[in-house]
Amino acid sequence: MNITWALLMMALGGVGVPNQGHEADVAAVLQSAMNPPIVAEHTTNPDAAASPNGGGIASPAPSPGASPETALLADPQPDAPKVKGIYVTAYSAGGARMETLLALLDKTELNSMVIDIKDDAGYITYKTDNAELQQMGHPQPFIGDINKLMTRLKEHDVYPIARIVVFKDSVLAKKNKELSFVNKDGSVWANKGGDSFVNPYNENVWKYNVDIAKEAVKLGFKEIQFDYVRFPEGFEKRADTLKYTKSDRPRVEIIADFVKYAKAELAPLGVRISVDIFGYAASVPAAEGIGQDFVKISKNVDVISPMVYPSHYSTGWFDVKDPDKDPYATIKGSMVDTHKKLNPLGSFKPVIRPWIQDFTASWLGSGHYVKYGKKQVEDQIRALKDQNIDEFLLWNANNRYTADVKYDQ
Repeated sequence: MNITWALLMMALGGVGVPNQGHEADVAAVLQSAMNPPIVAEHTTNPDAAASPNGGGIASPAPSPGASPETALLADPQPDAPKVKGIYVTAYSAGGARMETLLALLDKTELNSMVIDIKDDAGYITYKTDNAELQQMGHPQPFIGDINKLMTRLKEHDVYPIARIVVFKDSVLAKKNKELSFVNKDGSVWANKGGDSFVNPYNENVWKYNVDIAKEAVKLGFKEIQFDYVRFPEGFEKRADTLKYTKSDRPRVEIIADFVKYAKAELAPLGVRISVDIFGYAASVPAAEGIGQDFVKISKNVDVISPMVYPSHYSTGWFDVKDPDKDPYATIKGSMVDTHKKLNPLGSFKPVIRPWIQDFTASWLGSGHYVKYGKKQVEDQIRALKDQNIDEFLLWNANNRYTADVKYDQ
């Protein structure tokens, strides 16, 4: 369908969004994509670091004789399987449900778990002895024995992926106001859901999240998946009213710079880097408001994971009246756009591993959704395969996955 018309419909509220899991105020985000670029002004904060990049971390330097992206040509995990995975909360990973989830992987073609190591609230989800991480964050023992967990994953031949929620971080924002966005009254800004974000311009935030990633690698995780690699939804509407450290670089460049920095810092450890991104990003211009540019991010990761849940597309997308009710057509259309967006990257094109839907989107209202089960999940996997995509991740916020699905379509 016409992109401009689709954006307008979504801006008018045509997209239903679940209240769990990948929080996605999609209408606001897509409104960002319709607006022209907004370049942030130089900081007026007298406490800002003197660095021209707004922080104390130097940009990663390329190796002699090599471009900064050269490492992308070699997979740091060449023996990794074709990942077919599920999302696992820290509560599940550290609780009784883990037995059920491991049994699911043991008896199916599923082979990977994406486990919360820093969750949507900003909590590090296990006990850490790292004094700096303890000081900046607020570690919680949701996973009581992280080393025992890693041993269990290895025993069950599970490919382990550490999910780290980056810039959505209420814990760090409230504990370190100077790292966040501050209202005129001195309070920390929060969105309608009560969540606060930390400032992507602040490179101390970059280092904090990458340090968590480095510890996850030492624990045994083979891949680091960064989520919420963006500014808050609708940020362009408040960019000039909140107090925060900033530079004159556009937001899309700042987000891309973080990804480059993380890749450079973690490359010596032999770990894959992946990033979650809105599925819409493949079908629209860059979302300047939140700082997400599909191509700029993708060229600096090993794996890109667009969130292409059919329930998140509104009427008319890919010529489908109710996308949630036609998961095959919706996923196929999203992958066609994804290939078009990324094919120009050539050898720098990352592995495409989408998040797909294993939940029922009842919030869409009667007549606009169906109960998701075996058929709907298999339809999505079949659509991916028909577009030469053989990796995927299943999202269910409660970690209750559909039984008897044939994952090897």
